[in-house]
Amino acid sequence: MHSLYYEACSTMTLEQVNTVTFEGALPIAFSLVHQVLIEDGSLLFAGGPTAQFDDSWSEQLGSAIDDHGKAKTVNEMMEQRIGDYGAFLEFQRLVFDATEDFVASIEPATFTDIVVPYPYGPGINRTFSARVGGESGITRSDALECWVYQHGLRHMGEIEHARALVSLGGMTS
Repeated sequence: MHSLYYEACSTMTLEQVNTVTFEGALPIAFSLVHQVLIEDGSLLFAGGPTAQFDDSWSEQLGSAIDDHGKAKTVNEMMEQRIGDYGAFLEFQRLVFDATEDFVASIEPATFTDIVVPYPYGPGINRTFSARVGGESGITRSDALECWVYQHGLRHMGEIEHARALVSLGGMTS
């Protein structure tokens, strides 16, 4: 999945990433920033490293909105832009490397450990991962699959569609 992001990002310009094609269609910048910040912040809950996004990265990225946007409206997130695309790509690689290193370090027997017990709190109870975990709780495997893999692929689909709107092709056939 990360390879799709690397390829997509290497074939887009900052102007294309920040383009708003029409009102209500979020810019690619939203999907990119949202995905990487969610992935960065989710690893800790699965037993991994703490989030790397901080004030220093916020300043370097120059994002219009320093938030993954999960609790914001589409209208609010229409304003998301990336200021420094090179810095964004550097941060994205840092997060993806941390994820891949963490997953490689997991003792296979711990993939079934419950990392978020049921009942879920308000931040989790309406998420896809809560549906996957059900009343058994969210396992480390489910957390990584939902918060990193499935979430990342969902937003890659948005990016592929949005690429067509800025005269670029999709990433897969």
